[in-house]
Amino acid sequence: MWKIQKGSTSVSRTFRLPEEMVEVLESLASENRLSLNQLVIQCLRYSLEHLDPPEGTNPKER
Repeated sequence: MWKIQKGSTSVSRTFRLPEEMVEVLESLASENRLSLNQLVIQCLRYSLEHLDPPEGTNPKER
């Protein structure tokens, strides 16, 4: 896993997640010695970077 860089600004938000998902995320975070927050950021960043562009758009425009 790549390491989260410190020093970036952050915003606090609340999200409701399925209980089973939180259990898996907490387990993964613990196994990899990451905070739950760090793991969620990595998961979200990866998902956004690998998101397929909507049909009819140029991927370079994102």
